[in-house]
Amino acid sequence: MGGGPADRVTRADAPARLLHLHSSFSLGGKEARAVRLMNLMGPRAQHVILSAVPEALGAQGAIDSAISVAFPADAPPLHGKPGPARYRDLAAYMQRFDLVLSYNWGAMDGVMAHRVWSPFRDLPPLIHHEDGFNEDESVRRNWKRNAFRRLALPTAEALVVPSMLLERIAGDEWGARRRTHLIRNGIDVGAYAAAPTVAIPGLARREGEVVIGTVAGLRKVKDLPRLVRAAATLPAHVRLAIVGEGPERGVIAAEAAACGIADRLTLPGFMAEPARWIGHFDVLALSSRSEQAPIAVIEAMAAGLPVVSPDVGDVAAMVAPENRRLIAADEAGFRGALAELAGDAALRAAVGAANRRVAAERFDETTMVAAYENLYGRALDGRRLFSAT
Repeated sequence: MGGGPADRVTRADAPARLLHLHSSFSLGGKEARAVRLMNLMGPRAQHVILSAVPEALGAQGAIDSAISVAFPADAPPLHGKPGPARYRDLAAYMQRFDLVLSYNWGAMDGVMAHRVWSPFRDLPPLIHHEDGFNEDESVRRNWKRNAFRRLALPTAEALVVPSMLLERIAGDEWGARRRTHLIRNGIDVGAYAAAPTVAIPGLARREGEVVIGTVAGLRKVKDLPRLVRAAATLPAHVRLAIVGEGPERGVIAAEAAACGIADRLTLPGFMAEPARWIGHFDVLALSSRSEQAPIAVIEAMAAGLPVVSPDVGDVAAMVAPENRRLIAADEAGFRGALAELAGDAALRAAVGAANRRVAAERFDETTMVAAYENLYGRALDGRRLFSAT
């Protein structure tokens, strides 16, 4: 790729050059969505991905082999001490591209570089995406980060959020109300209708067992030891499967051992293509301290599962009305909802069927893709990016 503004004058039929600035690229909700959109763009785009945590590239394997994508080792780092020289280097690198897409707090230095240098350089449009917070901001945002966001975002073409809660925060705390776009997460709902075809390693369920499952990065903000403790209060025929990978794996396993349910816990690690295995669950349970609009909830709904969760983010508004009383306001309610579903197969089936109907009505990816098509296309002067919608 070239290095100056003239290089961004491309033919309408040439692939658009997209620079992705990620807080990390370990496969979680935001990465799964970004990869899905990349795959749908097909040959219409070429991608370069930078991660603020350079070794966190677990989502790389989910990118279709036909997609043009690079992970350059010689690009300016996204992490480091803020300063004019770093921002100058990041801005100069951005000039090679037609559109910059940044994701979450860890990429905010890229947004600030765009803000600082846009008056002096011909920079491409930048669209920032915010999907939620880590445990340090799960209850209250850090005032210094809020001030940084407020200062950095004015030159962003748009700020994309997946939840009503984040939409409110963007307006009230970051001063970005006029450029904020609420685009709800979506999935290929139809792919979840079939019975599972891939086994979950370590989950050899026996007759009469009930499987409570979750899909999450194993991070502190997900508070998975809380889910382990709740499962330990349930009858012995209830199993727990936690699909995902991350730094809290050992903590989760230790909690299960301390609670006496190590033999009832399965930790298979990361698994791709959840449509092929999430149907092994009977219930999806979240235990997070902070969520926005979790893709795992949409996947569970599409698979016809009931959902138990603390009342965080938009979860209560996402699930079917029949499921809302199972979204708990406190610890007792959380454990009670799990116990009720574990003991009532008819209730699981009824709530799951209602969730599947809502998923088809509200969360099919065609709506999400069309919204991103419109937003990215406007930033690229009307160019279409997606090969399929």
